[in-house]
Amino acid sequence: MAKVQITQTKSTIDRPQRQKRTIQALGLGKINRTVEHELTPQIAGMINKVNHLVSVKEL
Repeated sequence: MAKVQITQTKSTIDRPQRQKRTIQALGLGKINRTVEHELTPQIAGMINKVNHLVSVKEL
């Protein structure tokens, strides 16, 4: 599987609780925090739900 680097670029203030929980599940929570994950269908779906709050870079 490919790896992706996910960086939170926007705040979760005034966002629905579902998006806040998705950000937490990805291991983010603060702006400019970066994590690496394997690109599984589950992770891809989570990224798709919060793509307006994060930036994604394939490794």
